[in-house]
Amino acid sequence: MPSFQIIGTGQLLELQRRLRAAGHENIRSSMQRRVRRAAEPLRNDLQNTVRTLPMRSQGRASGKRGGPSPTKRPFRTSIARAIRISVRTGGSPGARVFLDKGLLPPDIPVGAVTQMNNGRLRHPVFGNRRRWTNQYTPSLWWDKTVRQHTPRMTAEVARVVDDVSRRIE
Repeated sequence: MPSFQIIGTGQLLELQRRLRAAGHENIRSSMQRRVRRAAEPLRNDLQNTVRTLPMRSQGRASGKRGGPSPTKRPFRTSIARAIRISVRTGGSPGARVFLDKGLLPPDIPVGAVTQMNNGRLRHPVFGNRRRWTNQYTPSLWWDKTVRQHTPRMTAEVARVVDDVSRRIE
């Protein structure tokens, strides 16, 4: 399952210890909120990327039947809705942008997104496990989107950590 984490273990762990010792609950919640805000553009960009991701099929062989999808749910929109942010300040503090498998419909496995990131999605035709097809996407779309946002997020989290550490000193 693709996910992205920003973890500055040393700085964040030390800052978390100092916040607990000082008893600054409002500063800690403010820090969580600011780290979440730093991760929101990445989540939004990943959602937009997956919604607009071009997918082409391998096509039908001559003489094969086709037809409309038996589900009315858009595949890429379902995946976009499952992209979430998690901010932790406990044992391993940091921000994580990930695909929440609990929010995916039961017929979409988490491995489908990993396959899409690799450029090919292989799946049964309308759920028929005896007939399979391939769909193709640009490869590494998740990784490229994350790489574009990494410098900005790292700088933003470092600024949040510096601001919070100055406030509790």
